[in-house]
Amino acid sequence: MRFLLTASERRSLRRVLGLLDIDARGVVLSVVLGSLGLGSAVALSATSAWLIARASQQPPVLYLTVAAVAVRMFGILRALMRYLQRLASHKVALTGMDALRQNLYGILSTSRVDRVVALRRGDLLARTGADVDEVGNLVVKSLLPAAVTLLVGVATVGGIAMLSPAAALILAICLLVSGVVTPLLTGKATRTVEADSRSARTGLSETTVSLMDGAAELQTSGRIDGIHTHLGRIEDSLTDATARAARISGLAAGVDRAAMGLAVVGALLVGIPETTAGLVAAVALAVLVLTPLASFEGTSELSAAASQLVRSAAAAERIDHLLGTDRLPEEHHLPTVPPTGPRLVVRNLAIGWPGGPIIARGIDLDLEVGSHLAVVGPSGIGKSTLLYTLAGMLPPVEGTVTLDGADVWAADRGDVASRVTVTAEDAHIFATTVYENIRVADADLTRPAAADLLDRAGLSEWLGELPAGLDTMIGSGGTTVSGGERRRLLLARALASPAPLLLLDEPAEHLDPDTADALMATLLGPEDSARGVLVVTHRLSGLAGADAVLVLDHADSAADLFPATIVERGTHSDLSSHRTSYRWALEQEAR
Repeated sequence: MRFLLTASERRSLRRVLGLLDIDARGVVLSVVLGSLGLGSAVALSATSAWLIARASQQPPVLYLTVAAVAVRMFGILRALMRYLQRLASHKVALTGMDALRQNLYGILSTSRVDRVVALRRGDLLARTGADVDEVGNLVVKSLLPAAVTLLVGVATVGGIAMLSPAAALILAICLLVSGVVTPLLTGKATRTVEADSRSARTGLSETTVSLMDGAAELQTSGRIDGIHTHLGRIEDSLTDATARAARISGLAAGVDRAAMGLAVVGALLVGIPETTAGLVAAVALAVLVLTPLASFEGTSELSAAASQLVRSAAAAERIDHLLGTDRLPEEHHLPTVPPTGPRLVVRNLAIGWPGGPIIARGIDLDLEVGSHLAVVGPSGIGKSTLLYTLAGMLPPVEGTVTLDGADVWAADRGDVASRVTVTAEDAHIFATTVYENIRVADADLTRPAAADLLDRAGLSEWLGELPAGLDTMIGSGGTTVSGGERRRLLLARALASPAPLLLLDEPAEHLDPDTADALMATLLGPEDSARGVLVVTHRLSGLAGADAVLVLDHADSAADLFPATIVERGTHSDLSSHRTSYRWALEQEAR
């Protein structure tokens, strides 16, 4: 393994394999069954050779009965053990893939958001999909064949040594050439080809997802033909890489067959003189010569195993990069919820993505049960980043964000999620029913409660028109619903959360003005006194129900040189009356 993998790949592979939660007993069972299957193939070849040679001497038929029965037995065991070994090994691999995905999602759900957001969606899908499969294939296509081949190879050489030590030595050398040298050459060549194919696969995944998600926009802008051309170039490079890998695989197979032929010729060159000298029985000469034909059955799979090892290591390195190596702060449990409910307190907060500039600073606010706040400002000012920071998904650059007196960033993610829920502007709609899309936020949500939440989100009429009601299927990403319906469906999901504090990102986006104002009035109204709501939006209409409106903007005319800050705060009516820019923006919306 050291010759095929870099130190970084070995380190990543060890880390990711630990997340597979491999069943040791299942691995042992797979190795045993695989060894019995390959051993039966070798035994079948040896027994058949003895039976043919002995039958040529025309002994009494009873002398051949045991060998004839053994041939049938080994033939049946060969197929049966291979079938059972595949069942056992694939169970180990598929269970491991499932565990790896669950562990991967679990780690990502509690790690920094910026690492995931920095990836294109297609690349993220490739790392959590195809790369996980490649790591799982390591068990079935690399580790198990190597273990089985080693065990059976040693046993075969030992058995041949009982007949002829010289023939056993030749067989051992040829097995080493086929089982060690050939896989090393294949692995090294695969590494060269893998770099090109990896880039092509990632580009293919990213471009395909972009084409599927934005086909209408690309068609309108006249760029769809260019995307198709780009896809064709990627496919051509992937085909070229695959062809080079196939040529290398063919060369490796030729080396394997050459080693097998040398083993047979060597057995003849050594066995014939030993048979003439009376050291080896004439019947045993056939066993010496024909047994290697089956013993190379295991080593022929090691070239593919080496290639799989290289691919799996590269996939593990990409998954490891996704997981990150930075240490998150030690998580602490939040204090007991006060009798009045949780309280989120922000003081002198500066926000920004890790490694990037400060986007906004000097932010102070208090959110508690029963309060309704709105943060307004132009697009790109940092409103979404503020929400992520308040929810403990990004660390504060300066200042503090505390939940019931404890630092949100250092708090246990489960504790924070039980008290604060955030709905991002681009939250995912799953390819399942309307009911299940809402129930994501609360597994105990009943169907009547789900229908009531859709009514609060302004979707009661839409629900009544669906062919199967709550059981209507929705396409992945919400492709079968409009932008406004998608946004209100996400709002219903947010309202389903049992968390008392609700953070919403642009809930009225893609809605007509009247519907948007009605929706904001519902969110900021007094109906739900058991919940605190903070809404970020660039739309000012409909904020009359907010206890306070915080205007996030640049305090200086040189907007690009200074971070944004809270330039004004007050009720909607006060700001409309006393702040000229606020009143002007409100008038523009009305027009």
